[in-house]
Amino acid sequence: MLRKLRQRKARNEKGFTLIELMIVVAIIGILAAIAIPNFIAYRTKGNNSAAKSEASNFYTAALAAVADTGVAGSYSSAALPAGFTANSQVTITGTLTVPLTGNSVGGTPTFSHTAGTTTYTITTDGAVSPAGV
Repeated sequence: MLRKLRQRKARNEKGFTLIELMIVVAIIGILAAIAIPNFIAYRTKGNNSAAKSEASNFYTAALAAVADTGVAGSYSSAALPAGFTANSQVTITGTLTVPLTGNSVGGTPTFSHTAGTTTYTITTDGAVSPAGV
């Protein structure tokens, strides 16, 4: 056994010791423990942004549909405005009523992403805000 070790040393073979490998694995584990919660938070934030964007796009499409047709309309997940394509991961509930004249919309549609944590609604003046705020 000692003869083999001396032969390896004489041939100048190099490698990592078990301790060095264990230290590298520990460092990778610590970095992963720090990074994974941040990635989850970024993903949730992105899902919430998708729901908010969907609400804004829905409102804009509803206004455009009323302007194009010249007829007041009520829009929901069952009756989408023309030109609006719903995101399959965003749930739309409620109805948005857009009058032909005036600056105020009716109804309280809500938008929430299936993997998000915030539900958004369209206010009477057309602003998108978290529901219940």
